[in-house]
Amino acid sequence: MSSLAENLRAVRARIDRAARAAGRDPATVRLLAVSKTWPAEDVRALAALGQRDFGENRVQELLGKAGELGGVDVRWHVVGQLQRNKAAAVARTGAVVHSLDRASLATTLDRAGQEAGRPVDVLLQVDLGGPEGAAAARGGAPPEEVPALADAVASAAGLRLRGVMAVAPRGEEPAPAFARLARVAERLRADHPGAVEISAGMSGDLEEAIAAGATIVRVGTALFGDRPLPCGEFEQHQPRESQQSHEPRQERGRPGTM
Repeated sequence: MSSLAENLRAVRARIDRAARAAGRDPATVRLLAVSKTWPAEDVRALAALGQRDFGENRVQELLGKAGELGGVDVRWHVVGQLQRNKAAAVARTGAVVHSLDRASLATTLDRAGQEAGRPVDVLLQVDLGGPEGAAAARGGAPPEEVPALADAVASAAGLRLRGVMAVAPRGEEPAPAFARLARVAERLRADHPGAVEISAGMSGDLEEAIAAGATIVRVGTALFGDRPLPCGEFEQHQPRESQQSHEPRQERGRPGTM
């Protein structure tokens, strides 16, 4: 508990410094604690410290924790690639989906939101590419496809368009990639003024994301520590649904990499 509290203070301090350095109000940046692979008790502990937003890559893990923490005031977010057969379960939890990247998923989520009786908040995941145009292997819709996808989401009764999300490409400095995302977000807001969220930045690059306008930073390692996975499993054997966050590894109790 003490290390979680210390890590939370350290991450919030980083967000505060980064926002002020960018001339922004720190209150305009929300911390999303990525709790994947960590037990529900860690979520409970951070929630007791005032953290409300928590993200999971796998829907099954989200459902399990949501069941254990039914009386705790948290809001769940899906930050991993979402399979269409999990859409109904996500809609029932009221989770925010950060990884809508294709029209077929939008159609399925729309139906699920209508059946659940409340629209699903969604962010469009944008593929930011990579060095010299190489594939980023991060998932997402190409920037040129975002306007049409946004129009489809905005016209769906079971969905609510909230903004964009992206992960910085491997092998490239994050700042230019986040600048590209900011331009996509600006164009999106011109057509859909309510789509104000930019979900970007993790433990190793949240400062660059905030400088580019991120309103949500997704932090796991700097809060919870090194994830308890067998050596090599994370990068080599994760299914598509769980390839969103490749954060620097560290030990519990350290404040995170800069």
